[in-house]
Amino acid sequence: MTPSLPLLAVTLLAAGLVRGPGPAVPPSQGPVTGSVQDPVADVVEHVADHTAEPYWTPQRMARAVPIGLLAGLQKITALPPPVLAPGSARPAVRTGTSETGTTGTTAGATRTRQAAVMPPVTTSGTHWAAGGSVTRTTGRVFLTMNGVDFVCSASAVRSANRDVVVTAGHCVKDGSGAWAENWTFVPGYDQGRQPYGAFPARRMFVAGPWSRSGNDDYDVGMVAVDDQDGRHLTDVVGGQPLGFDTPQGRRTYGFGFPADPPYDGERLLYCAGVPHGDPQGQTRDQGLRCDLTAGASGGPWLSGFDPGSGRGTLTSVSSFKYSNDQRTMYGPYFGSAVRDLFRGAEQA
Repeated sequence: MTPSLPLLAVTLLAAGLVRGPGPAVPPSQGPVTGSVQDPVADVVEHVADHTAEPYWTPQRMARAVPIGLLAGLQKITALPPPVLAPGSARPAVRTGTSETGTTGTTAGATRTRQAAVMPPVTTSGTHWAAGGSVTRTTGRVFLTMNGVDFVCSASAVRSANRDVVVTAGHCVKDGSGAWAENWTFVPGYDQGRQPYGAFPARRMFVAGPWSRSGNDDYDVGMVAVDDQDGRHLTDVVGGQPLGFDTPQGRRTYGFGFPADPPYDGERLLYCAGVPHGDPQGQTRDQGLRCDLTAGASGGPWLSGFDPGSGRGTLTSVSSFKYSNDQRTMYGPYFGSAVRDLFRGAEQA
């Protein structure tokens, strides 16, 4: 299998905390084909530990490192700075302007100014400055795995219990290894500010294939979080709807808090484009051109996204990059296995 990089935490390589995920498909399932079906109700659950004193001090948050795994023997010493495709950084936005681009009236000038501040619809890495619901529902995750403090990204989603957060499986459980401890979601995080507080985990869920072998096709984790003085998570920040078995190849916006250089994890960034299948043939994941680095793991992929309102349908999460193609982020397809995860989490 070509070495893959699920958002490598470079600083951990020397510490010996790097391991490779399992095969893309368990041996019992055979090769990946279009007819492979997700296992039904194959869900592994964990009750989170709670401590009497809050674990996450500002100092611990500042020292936490982006989580990552490396498969194979090739080591990546650094992720290169983002290089946008020609014309993708600031494409011309024509919404609301005349065909000639003239603004001979006050109304025309107003429309042009509005169009100028619209975020790019195709980008491999841009700060999200357009506001909207996504700035509240997306946040950072702080967790401890195998004694090391990490950061990931995640999103609040609509659910029956109003408490569900969706992230990557490797931000919840280390494949067949340990469950995360001290897991806390900070929605709306912005340069150290926590405008909506922090929501610690009470129950965690991953798919069986991820728990048994670190299967990248199932790198999804769902967490039911505690409320804040009787206020549920989505009562406070809202939630994005989840989509299952949706058509592939639709324009997608991927959000997260990348923390490896050239980013620092302090602001919400995004990628946008049309995803494609895995050319390596190793997974059923979709790939999106994206320069976001470690720390963006678990960030939401939203299709049918409206930049004006910041709302879309969550259809995947940032999972991994191949070490020979660090410009493409991959995310798992949300089929029946992810639907089963959600059903368990929203009933927790």
